[in-house]
Amino acid sequence: MHPLTAVKDDFQKNKPSTSKRQFNNGLIIFLFLLPALILFLLFIIYPIIRSVYYSTFDWKGLGAAVKNIGLENYKRILTDTVFINAVKHVVIIIVLSLGIQLPAAITLSVLVGRDLPGRAIFRTIFFLPYVLSEVNAAIMWMLLYNANPERGFLNAVLGLLHIAPVGWLSDGKVVLWAIFIVLTWKYFGFHMLLYLTGLQNIPTEIEEAARIDGANSFQNFFYITLPLLGSTIKTSVYMSVLGSIQQFVIVWVMTGGGPINASETMATYMYRFGLVRSQFGYGGAVAIIMFIVCVIFSLIYQALTRKPDYLTGL
Repeated sequence: MHPLTAVKDDFQKNKPSTSKRQFNNGLIIFLFLLPALILFLLFIIYPIIRSVYYSTFDWKGLGAAVKNIGLENYKRILTDTVFINAVKHVVIIIVLSLGIQLPAAITLSVLVGRDLPGRAIFRTIFFLPYVLSEVNAAIMWMLLYNANPERGFLNAVLGLLHIAPVGWLSDGKVVLWAIFIVLTWKYFGFHMLLYLTGLQNIPTEIEEAARIDGANSFQNFFYITLPLLGSTIKTSVYMSVLGSIQQFVIVWVMTGGGPINASETMATYMYRFGLVRSQFGYGGAVAIIMFIVCVIFSLIYQALTRKPDYLTGL
């Protein structure tokens, strides 16, 4: 027998089977994922399960939960006018964000990304608010919104224009708009950065070819840039909606949900009843409802936007 043939036969005999190799590869992948999986189960799945359990109890947080009331917490939530108004406020914030904040971020990102002189400076200026913590941003705007014209900058400006001071955070008809201004100021730069990243992935040759074919800037933006930004816009809308549903810190620091629940959101409602009033079972039920709303929205949104991206074939 030829020596090479003998070596080949030995290799074939000692070669591990395909199933064994697949098992070894799967085991290695599992071992690498195991630490993250343990953390996910411990800090995400387990708290959700416990929240579902405690949401069926009238529990004050002291001692064991023994008074099981079934679905009464959920019935009480869905019939509470304060919670229903909180849901309406969240919907208003979502509509304003999708109708004002995101379109403005897209438009400005196109200007800052390519055509505006000194665009690097403008990028930094618009992104700076996002770097600040939400508590710092809320306190800063509380000072600007101060109803006293001698202390609040905005009312001082209105005074110079001989306009009566506005109770930005004390007027129930104005407070939600005032909070939306703060949210827009805080997160505008983040969405603009997303769109800037998306613009960098669009080949400039496409827009140049459109200009050669006679397309003006308006047509270039609506028929070339926007369709190619499709995947980025989907991500921005998704994050904006989920962020609005879970919005808590800025609202709680600035108004605490007031005046008279005029700026209440689902998150502040949950915090008020779950921690401030020590109704942990009721607060857990609110948290579960928020979780279900986010999951349902995510599933529906992913199903509706599951389309091939324009850049896939480029």
